[in-house]
Amino acid sequence: MQIRPEEISSVIKKQIENYRTDLDISEMGTVVYIGDGIARIHGLQKAMSGELLEFPGDVYGMVLNLEEDSVGAVILGDYTKLKEGDTVKRTGRITQVPVGEGMVGRVVNALGQPVDGKGPIEAEDHRNIESAAPGVTQRKSVHEALQTGLKALDSMVPIGRGQRELIIGDRGTGKTAVAIDTIINQKDSDVYCIYVAIGQKNSTVAGVVETLRQAGAMDYTTVVMATASEPAPMLYIAPYAGCSIGEHFMYNGKHVLVVYDDLSKHAVAYREMSLLLRRPPGREAYPGDVFYLRSRLLERAAKLDDERGGGSLTALPIIETQAGDISAYIPTNVISITDGQIFLETDLFFAGVRPAINVGFSVSRVGGSAQVKAMRKVAGRLRLDLAQFRELEAFAQFGTDLDKSTQTQINRGRRTAEILKQKQYAPLPVEKQVMIIYAAVNGYLDEIDLDKIARFEEDFFRFIDQRYAELSKKIFDTGELDDSAEQELKKAIQEFKEQFVA
Repeated sequence: MQIRPEEISSVIKKQIENYRTDLDISEMGTVVYIGDGIARIHGLQKAMSGELLEFPGDVYGMVLNLEEDSVGAVILGDYTKLKEGDTVKRTGRITQVPVGEGMVGRVVNALGQPVDGKGPIEAEDHRNIESAAPGVTQRKSVHEALQTGLKALDSMVPIGRGQRELIIGDRGTGKTAVAIDTIINQKDSDVYCIYVAIGQKNSTVAGVVETLRQAGAMDYTTVVMATASEPAPMLYIAPYAGCSIGEHFMYNGKHVLVVYDDLSKHAVAYREMSLLLRRPPGREAYPGDVFYLRSRLLERAAKLDDERGGGSLTALPIIETQAGDISAYIPTNVISITDGQIFLETDLFFAGVRPAINVGFSVSRVGGSAQVKAMRKVAGRLRLDLAQFRELEAFAQFGTDLDKSTQTQINRGRRTAEILKQKQYAPLPVEKQVMIIYAAVNGYLDEIDLDKIARFEEDFFRFIDQRYAELSKKIFDTGELDDSAEQELKKAIQEFKEQFVA
């Protein structure tokens, strides 16, 4: 069999035409310094800020400093396996986390990897941990209430969907409890919840997860944890990761609540990283951009306009103060970024007022627009009445003879303050809050002994459920307390009061 030269040449031509070259070109660098979770790398000229880097042994890092002759990166994981001279590879990707419905009900670390032993997560998509906040023209004013289930908050310091409300107070004053109550209260609503635990003990986070599970709240909650035993870079990216998981839902027209517990430890982790990266320290040794650190996180909370689906992301950052000092650097930093604060006071907490909310220092800059009409109607003068009561009570301690109207005011103030006390992890539906606050501010409890107020409230709600369930449903459905509903409520209170006193 003879092969002609033309056949050989045609085969070679065909091979050349079909030849494809796929070269794997990736930029490599060399570790010139490693220690305390920080690496300096030479040779990554085109690295981007926030880019993910691949180190040997499946360890990843994130670029933070872009300098003239080197790149400063933080290690997201165990840095003890790394050494000087190791080769580092660019991934070309900004640091991301998995997002989607698969994250709901899961406990994940700051990189979105599951740590609850329930197997891998089916992610719908991935989002950059840092992204631009929605612009002013993309937002709508905050006008929908996000019910916390706490009478003192929903009546006097209301939170709206899309708001940023700071929870601030000393250690052990119930800051986390307020946030957990708010998450539990979203049970029958359409709000997804994300709880970000920063720098806490593993056992503390496990306790929170168990509380949420027992309340049935893990069905709509994602827990992002970066515990005290993890390196500072993991604590640094945790809140951004939690925010990105929530943003996925917000941009799909859904409502999200994100709790950052707490940003004081986040600031300390960032300070540690910054000083190791040799960034210049500013006030109280915090780096100068610690304000920008928070603003680019909290500005991502928003209520989107209808064209973009009308979704919302509500942020509840938590800050721990030292000896109630809200004028310190980090507290003032976050107060200036948020739309109000809930100040929890140690003295009130130990006096048995729980939640220990100081009405004078607590404020919501959204105000009545984040309340249902019924609550706005009954609680309109509640804050002023309580403030006056506190002043009069302090004056009455001097033992001065008081006129009858002042005595009446103090008497009513004590009962109102008693009504605002609430057990932990027992949020109350808004229609029941409206009913009991109405009874207190209109003097229906004035003749009830102070030590019987809590029992009066419990029995009253039971009475309403049995005899006036339709009234309760009407207030819940309409969000209003019209004249007919008010008359029926007066009748119900009088009827029950006669039974209770008898």
